[in-house]
Amino acid sequence: MTLLKYISYLLIMMLLTTSCASSLPKNFAKKYYTQNERTIVRMEVLYNKLYKTKPIAVEFTDNAFKRISIEMKTDSLNYIYEFDLNDQKLKDTLHKFKYDTSGVMALLRAMQSIKCTWINNLDYYVDDKKQNLVFISIRPKAFNAIFSNKKYYVLTFYKQPQYYDEQGRLLDKRNLKRLRKVGNEIFWRINDRVCYTIMDHFR
Repeated sequence: MTLLKYISYLLIMMLLTTSCASSLPKNFAKKYYTQNERTIVRMEVLYNKLYKTKPIAVEFTDNAFKRISIEMKTDSLNYIYEFDLNDQKLKDTLHKFKYDTSGVMALLRAMQSIKCTWINNLDYYVDDKKQNLVFISIRPKAFNAIFSNKKYYVLTFYKQPQYYDEQGRLLDKRNLKRLRKVGNEIFWRINDRVCYTIMDHFR
């Protein structure tokens, strides 16, 4: 390959990557949510119920979605265990820490069915008042193929409808001209309560 052809090849690849990076995020996030909306809504309701009783966070650690890391939160300590999803020790441990075993297992099965990597609860403040939201992470293979490092879609679920600008970016309620950033990231609208961003990490 001549130098000129090589330079032309690099320029074409850069343009393709830029085009994919700008178009894929919105397309994927909205398509993923639409295709899995029923399961996602069920997960949000179930997780809020579980978390209110006993705080918990869950991560699938393998590409096959058969291995989980589970964080069990108590008043004094957080315990992190890793299990195969079908391991009886998982249910035994949930029972030991007095979690709703059937509820947690239903949540895990739902996450596995839509290849959701992570679910957790996040505290934030609006007008100095503490609020909380559920967020989930997804690691799409097609998107990661464009980049050398892993990327994650992070979806956040607010309890109330939010404000967005004309571009669909999440706005701060106190000042409607100011973008609200969560973890220093800009979030984009999926619907009135749900928005997303792309991060290098899943939490």
